[in-house]
Amino acid sequence: MAIDFTLSPDVEELRLRVHDFMEQVVKPGEAKLGSEDEIERSDYLKILFEMREQAKAAGLWLPHMPEEWGGMGLGHVEMAMVQAEAAKTYYGPWVMNCQAPDEGNMHTLLHWATDEQKEKYLRKLCEGYHMSCFAMTEPEVAGSDPTLIRTTAVLDGDEWVVNGHKWFISNARRASFAILIARTEDNPDLPQAANTGFIVDIPSEGWNRVREVETMHGGTGHSEIVIEDLRIPAENMLGERGSGHRLGQYRLGPARLAHCMRWIAQAETALDMMVDRSLSRYSHGSYLAEKQGIQWMIADSAMELYQAKLMVLHAAYKIDRKLDFTSEVSMAKHFVANSLNRIIDRSIQVHGALGYSTDTPLAHMYQHARWARFADGADEIHQMRIAQRTIAAYRDHGNPKVATGDLPI
Repeated sequence: MAIDFTLSPDVEELRLRVHDFMEQVVKPGEAKLGSEDEIERSDYLKILFEMREQAKAAGLWLPHMPEEWGGMGLGHVEMAMVQAEAAKTYYGPWVMNCQAPDEGNMHTLLHWATDEQKEKYLRKLCEGYHMSCFAMTEPEVAGSDPTLIRTTAVLDGDEWVVNGHKWFISNARRASFAILIARTEDNPDLPQAANTGFIVDIPSEGWNRVREVETMHGGTGHSEIVIEDLRIPAENMLGERGSGHRLGQYRLGPARLAHCMRWIAQAETALDMMVDRSLSRYSHGSYLAEKQGIQWMIADSAMELYQAKLMVLHAAYKIDRKLDFTSEVSMAKHFVANSLNRIIDRSIQVHGALGYSTDTPLAHMYQHARWARFADGADEIHQMRIAQRTIAAYRDHGNPKVATGDLPI
């Protein structure tokens, strides 16, 4: 029987190692950090980078990259185990150097970059000396439709001259370089062939970071960038001319699933807290855990978390086997993002005023979770694509099986 949901001894040992590292190193380190306002900047950075050195020493560095790049060479199913443990902490993925957006950018450079570009940009990302950003989203057009991008790149001799406007460029304030998507073709045969990818050194004249976009959870590194006559050497084109859409989609598919892996960790943390609170809070003659209304919230959350885990594992399985995973990742991204919001919301409800306060991590988790429903594709775009694939499957095969996971049942 091919279907087996048990982990191999090696993968289970890895999962436990990551779990123990988070408990013994990262959580105590985070407790020392407090916030950047409560500790000297030099001490803050010292604690962070000491945790990274400990991750390297423990053999838990760069889990998603091949061994020849200093990584652990894990597949996506194995990464699900790693991320679901690491993301139960705030800094866990960063400590292991498998955080967004660098993780997705590493995969992108590994696949699309020339050997020279890999040595110059990918090497330092993998070694943890540099950070990066991915500059695609623009305020004037729908971020879910890259064919509408207005930022232009015009070839001038052996340089490209770029003008445009980007925003919500995560990590731009810390990045040493950006992967930039710009329009290079005026009237391509296909709208998806209008854009090209470039690598931009930061700082560069013409790359102007004008502000950090304040969000409902504060200003946390999402920059607005105005690009004015930025000159990019021709050798910094990433991939082929006109392949920017394919590059973006190649990057976003696995990156969406990596987000889901981290969201599962957050949802599981919220459920843990919900159950713990229900067992300790006494009200109106019994503990909350004995009240049917609370039991239903726990049950709904448990079922959704179960579904989320199965969807992520199956999508990761398909990526690892180089099967078409587009539908599965799209469905997982939509479902896990919405489940994350619902589970955290229920946990806050069970905690009452305590959950609404910042005395627990739930309020902070909830602020971050709302972003999940439009990052890397809004709910409605995924639903539209899922429906289109389901209708197409029925037309082609007389049933929607291939659009519902193509499972043997």
